[in-house]
Amino acid sequence: MPNLRDIQKRITSVQSTKQITRTMEMVATAKIRRATDRIVAATPYAMAMVEVLENVAQRSSGFESPLLAEHEEIKRIMVIAVVSDRGLAGGFNSNVLRAADKFITRKQAEGVGIDLVTCGKKAVGYFGYRKFPITLSFRDQSADPSPDQAREIASLVIESYTTSKVDEVVIFYNHAKNVADQVLTCEDILPIKKVEFHEVGEDEGSAVYLDESAKAAAAGSARLQEARSAAASVSSADEQNGEFDYEPSAEAVLNELLPSYVETRIFHALLDSAAGEQGARRKAMKSATDNATEMVSTLTRVYNRARQGAITTEITEIVGGAAALEE
Repeated sequence: MPNLRDIQKRITSVQSTKQITRTMEMVATAKIRRATDRIVAATPYAMAMVEVLENVAQRSSGFESPLLAEHEEIKRIMVIAVVSDRGLAGGFNSNVLRAADKFITRKQAEGVGIDLVTCGKKAVGYFGYRKFPITLSFRDQSADPSPDQAREIASLVIESYTTSKVDEVVIFYNHAKNVADQVLTCEDILPIKKVEFHEVGEDEGSAVYLDESAKAAAAGSARLQEARSAAASVSSADEQNGEFDYEPSAEAVLNELLPSYVETRIFHALLDSAAGEQGARRKAMKSATDNATEMVSTLTRVYNRARQGAITTEITEIVGGAAALEE
């Protein structure tokens, strides 16, 4: 028969854990809104950048920027791995790290050299444990990435690519599809093959399962729609204005815009990952809280059965003792 005191201690322990996971869930829910606000605020600029680059590129036929030129032979690749500084976020970190590790292993088997840039303590710990050299690393900024961080990475990326130190640049991160789901993403940063940005909150219907404490995070989808409308209005205004004259030339303007695009794209990926981190942590903590609730319920039933068995045994012993005295 289980010891009642041990069961009670286990129930108390699980209830304490539940309080922690519930608190972390609420904190992550609050941070989702801030992270979503940041990426929504960056969306109009990113979309406008895409529109301007497309318009300028159309008027600069025959122009070849070093950032657009594909190297004939891929001898060295720069890999950027974007994860979080903290754990307790389900498979958020492990998915990116495993994908990046698999990619690096495959390329090294093909004889390709690797330069590694890590964003987040988990990536530093993962590759540091494997004795893999890290060219550039960032810590304590995963939840709140700064433009300076993106600028430093972009500067290294552009300088390495234009001087042929590396022949390709790829980035691994989790795209925040919405406030609940993240999608493992691998993108080519250089050479620039297509001009685009992932948008957060495309699948708004998946937010319906959120409880009352998380509905504020779902409001980011509405703000994203406003940002999209603003970007669309910029595009329509450009179309109505007709042709543009570029000084000194469309090629010179494009040559200045491409480095800014690379920096913006990296910053957008960092913001995207930050939003996904909070969503993943909230989802993981909600699952842990639900499991703790179920465990407390199960342990309470076990406790009640054990207590009932103990009482029944005591009553049986009393009745047996009384019967023995009568005899």
